[in-house]
Amino acid sequence: MNQIRIKRVYEPIAQEDGTRILVDRLWPRGRSKQTLGMQEWRKEISPSNDLRKAFHSGSITFEEFSDRYLAELNANPAAEDFVRDMKAYLKQGNVTLLYAARTVDHNHALILQHWLQERL
Repeated sequence: MNQIRIKRVYEPIAQEDGTRILVDRLWPRGRSKQTLGMQEWRKEISPSNDLRKAFHSGSITFEEFSDRYLAELNANPAAEDFVRDMKAYLKQGNVTLLYAARTVDHNHALILQHWLQERL
């Protein structure tokens, strides 16, 4: 069965990545479109600027960030199209959600991955 994976944009491209989709609101530093090997940039599905800034400044915990991001996803008009597109991509192979955050245990791509898995 095909999977939704997550990966930092700074990790090498791998064959098993399948369709690579950047899910950050900001373009990752020091990366070109070619070095990312991505098919799409879906910034509309990423956390809002206010939420992103609150988390990165440390004014909210990861748990609060997670709760607020899930609320944003559930209210996001682009979310339905994103889920539909992910279903189509998964019929072709794996999907890898790309993110630039340094922390692999506390980032929005993890939350998005779980949110998507619940809808598929």
